[in-house]
Amino acid sequence: MHIEQLEYIVKVAETGSISKAAQNLHVSQSGISQSITKLEDELGVKIFNRYRRLGAVPTNEGKTLIKKAYKVLMRLQDFKEEAQTYNTVVSGNLKLSSIPGFMLFLLEPLSSFKNAYPNVNIEISEKGTQHIIEHVQNNQIDIGLITIYEDLLKKREDLIFDVILEGKMMVYVSKSSPLALYKSITPQQLMTQTVILYNGEYVKRFANNLISKFGPLNILFTSDNTEVIKKAVVEGIGISFGPDFSLNHDPYVLNGDIVPIEIIKYEQVDIGVGWVRSAENHFSINTKKFLELFKFHSRMLTHLPHND
Repeated sequence: MHIEQLEYIVKVAETGSISKAAQNLHVSQSGISQSITKLEDELGVKIFNRYRRLGAVPTNEGKTLIKKAYKVLMRLQDFKEEAQTYNTVVSGNLKLSSIPGFMLFLLEPLSSFKNAYPNVNIEISEKGTQHIIEHVQNNQIDIGLITIYEDLLKKREDLIFDVILEGKMMVYVSKSSPLALYKSITPQQLMTQTVILYNGEYVKRFANNLISKFGPLNILFTSDNTEVIKKAVVEGIGISFGPDFSLNHDPYVLNGDIVPIEIIKYEQVDIGVGWVRSAENHFSINTKKFLELFKFHSRMLTHLPHND
């Protein structure tokens, strides 16, 4: 048995075709076919049924062996990458995606990572939570930064979640707003305010819960652009909501233009932000090293003081 044979059966299973697998691996079709046949003979197990129209279809026994082969290849890749870190410069790619509201979290860890590993090519994109999860599943990105809540954790056994920060929703108002004098605010008081919503799943869940319990909110507009929302709040056009950790280091909060206010007399569910990755796809050394830096910066972030 050879490693190449394991690579062949995994790639044929992925593509459903020996010819497509041969094209992807840049080897001959006959070479893959003969190699798989030798492996089947050696194991005494038929891995694929081959049809002209349907292509190569794994047998029941083949499905189990292919899954095992995939895990072996992933462990081999881990082994190679770990060895590489001892004697060569880390290189390759790192593909990340984040919901727009948390892109600011990535700046410092990305800068540290790029300084430490200049030969790694980094690709970043902004997407909604569901698109990020789909891209993680399809192996289009290594990891995605999303909000994480209990229902999501229960539903997705095919994904691995790593919660980095947890907190509660706060109200954010202009320093010129009469509300800026308050240390806290009740949901009933929120119902009388003009609200500007960020178009994120975690904010919409929070707003919908408020509406279901206390009645309609006076929503002026909803936007994906966090900078537009913050400027509207600064101008006193309306108030907005966000997790307490999301604006701790924001310039508008730090200079006092935006004032965070605690919501009282309302039982909230903790909001988590963290990484999602596939339970099946390879967890690369680049991803591991980036997450180490991200966790370090996140710990520093949680210790930043609030404006009182």
